[in-house]
Amino acid sequence: MSNIKFSLLSQAFARRHSDLLRFLVRRVGSQDAPDLLQETYLRVLRHAGSKSITEPQALLFTTAVNLAKNHRSRRATEQKYLEFGELPQDLPESRPLQDDQVDARRRLRLLDEAIQALPPRCRQVFTMLRLDELPPEEVARQLGISRNMVQQHLQLALKRCHEALD
Repeated sequence: MSNIKFSLLSQAFARRHSDLLRFLVRRVGSQDAPDLLQETYLRVLRHAGSKSITEPQALLFTTAVNLAKNHRSRRATEQKYLEFGELPQDLPESRPLQDDQVDARRRLRLLDEAIQALPPRCRQVFTMLRLDELPPEEVARQLGISRNMVQQHLQLALKRCHEALD
């Protein structure tokens, strides 16, 4: 698809986004409308490469109408043929078994010990990346090291953590 076609479709979608969403909410409800809106945009982009588009807004609305019809039809079929019945009264416990809890605590302790045993800079990089969720570039900047060095520290930390859990 040419950049011009993509740009025209994107602009049309941006201009009519709220109108399309309101339309879909009226047709399928507020829970499913955002997904159908996204699917509308994706289908228009996917099929636009093979077609000449003279009215991008009309194509968007036609696609949304068809998706809404298909959605309603699928829901009607599901309601007609699928019957879920009542939930059982005696549901199993949702808590993990005690053995699983003990094993999870043991693995957590092993992981904590492995992290504490890391060299200080390696532990600092690992903590910033995994716990503070900083991007590697930011970690490198804050610590005054290269991004490559950040990756090396991370690889060592992950290797030691995996070894501790095996």
